[in-house]
Amino acid sequence: MSTYEPEVLFEVACDLGEGPSYNKLRDELSWVDITQGSVFRSTVGATPRRVDIGQHVGAALPSEDGGFLLARRDGFVRLSVDGQQDELALPLAGRPSMRFNDAKTDPRGRAFAGTMAYDIGAEQAALYRLDGAHATEVVSDIGLANGLDWSPDGTSMYFIDSLRSILTRYDYDSELGVIGDPATLIDFASGATMPDGMCVDESGALWVSLWDAGEVRRYTPAGELDGRVRLPVSRPTSCCFAGPSLVITTARYALTEDELAHQPHAGHVFACDVGASGRPATLWKGSK
Repeated sequence: MSTYEPEVLFEVACDLGEGPSYNKLRDELSWVDITQGSVFRSTVGATPRRVDIGQHVGAALPSEDGGFLLARRDGFVRLSVDGQQDELALPLAGRPSMRFNDAKTDPRGRAFAGTMAYDIGAEQAALYRLDGAHATEVVSDIGLANGLDWSPDGTSMYFIDSLRSILTRYDYDSELGVIGDPATLIDFASGATMPDGMCVDESGALWVSLWDAGEVRRYTPAGELDGRVRLPVSRPTSCCFAGPSLVITTARYALTEDELAHQPHAGHVFACDVGASGRPATLWKGSK
């Protein structure tokens, strides 16, 4: 089994860093700090630029116009290059006990985003697809919606329910954006760790961030563990590929002062060469 050790790429000390994306067209990495309500964007070697959203933001999907589609606390919001927010669909408006969490675009540029309860498990979460200016619920009865991605050929969608510690594979129709039959691919052992964000590489292998385990694990398309990235922090949250580098976001959220003293790099963004690459972010094509 291969083991990798990453290095710090950006010293940003996010409270809850999440949702890394690589925009190949702009050669730009982006990610969010959920609890601080911030979107970061940067080229490697440059100081990250930060945009404050004004409320919790689960993800920021790069769009064709150079802005982002936000999975804001309450729903889908277009963030323009000049920082303006255009609300498209807000299914959680009036539901302050819930928020949007992870999000991603499918191979055709459609946006999907999942939800979670602040009091985890108190309310059922869901996965939504943005259709124009309407949010369509496509998977219901979820514990905590988290990482998602697609197989290289676009025929499978992978989705993590963190509360139930399950990664599900769905049949997927890329032409129509329709989710088909589900099958459990990985049933993670219960315990102190929790599967969080994920990405898929060019071979179809799945890279899954394990909250409180201090590692990102590589699984074959058949669900067999065959690689690990070991981090010097306990809470990796998600990952993406930027060329040959696996980029990993992490969190300081809810760590004690003693834990932070032993994890000075908690909340930073890491990267390492894992001998693979994956597709860059498919840019959101805008509401139709």
